Amino acid sequence: MADLQVSNSAVADIESVTQPTHDEIARQRFCSTLRRHAIQDFVGALESDYRNRVAPRLPAPNDWHDIDRAMKNEPSYRFYSTLRYNAQEMCFQSVQPEVERALPELIAVARDAAERSPAGGSLRLTPGFEVPSYVSTLDVHLTPGCFHSEWTDDDVAQGAVVSLGSRVFTAQQSHRSWGGVARVISRWIKTEFPDVAPRRLLDLGTTSGKNLIPYVQAFPGLEAHGIDVGAPLLRYGHAVAEHENVPIHFSQQNAEGTDFPDGHFDLIVSSFFFHEIPVWASRKVIAECYRLLRPGGLMVHQELPAHDLVDTWENYFWNWDTRNNNEPGYTAWRRQDPIALMAGAGFDPEASFAHILPDINAYPDRGTAFAWDEPGRPRHGKGGWYVFGGRKPA
Repeated sequence: MADLQVSNSAVADIESVTQPTHDEIARQRFCSTLRRHAIQDFVGALESDYRNRVAPRLPAPNDWHDIDRAMKNEPSYRFYSTLRYNAQEMCFQSVQPEVERALPELIAVARDAAERSPAGGSLRLTPGFEVPSYVSTLDVHLTPGCFHSEWTDDDVAQGAVVSLGSRVFTAQQSHRSWGGVARVISRWIKTEFPDVAPRRLLDLGTTSGKNLIPYVQAFPGLEAHGIDVGAPLLRYGHAVAEHENVPIHFSQQNAEGTDFPDGHFDLIVSSFFFHEIPVWASRKVIAECYRLLRPGGLMVHQELPAHDLVDTWENYFWNWDTRNNNEPGYTAWRRQDPIALMAGAGFDPEASFAHILPDINAYPDRGTAFAWDEPGRPRHGKGGWYVFGGRKPA
């Protein structure tokens, strides 16, 4: 453990424990490039093939199902899907060897962080916690072992696989460049809600807390809480935060119903969370958010754009994941009207919203949302981020 200690923290950097070999680094870079090609470059070729060769033979599509039926046996679609599916799976598989080699050291660092918590954060796990079946019955995102699997005492393997694999997945090589969604949302909150100065925040489905740390940096004095159903993710995330000297309180909880008191939070956030759960569960979660917010409190959830807000081709593109990426609730979630969902939980529709926010790198000087009919409005994930949310009546 001595050689793992670093100068800027009382806790070792758990992210530096794994040491990929030369060949593993090469494989990871290949996987990053392959996935980027599949989801960015090749999808353009797929759309071009549809519009120029397939669509002229067909009636105008009524919805994305028509495009799906037209394309499912086309060579371009079959090759695209094969490429994208395997690239997705390979990203997480590419980090498993280094995680397995380093697992004893990873566990030791996480234990040290949990025992001492020098940054002032906390880790609260629940023995015998019941992971919801919509997580436990499949490998979401094609991640081997999903978010929750544990293979030994105090296991952090899945935390490392998800965190390091996501870095390969997004072609990012430093977790310090993560949390972009939090920076986008916090900037927008400061612009649109200058009276909101959150003292206590909750992040739903926090995984390893990478999208939570920037909120602490954006709102000094913030008491930050992150919940998730996966104990390995929380152990790993707690170790990351303690090393970074950021006090975050992690707890193993189901967002459908938590043990926090009424009105406990000023701000509730999430990132790519709701499309991972069934619609019936999302209704419970939004109702729980309403209960947990103080009067005048705000919730902002970054998600995938709702079905009615994008065109037919974009719906077809997004809904690929329902069938191919172990995300069965994906399309059903996108069919929902987020304003209606929030109204059903008690939020005032007039105080609710569904926006595209400007990416902080693409639009460094703009903190306001795009109008849906604004010329040049970027797509979600390409210069913009779709969010929905609302403010609890004061």
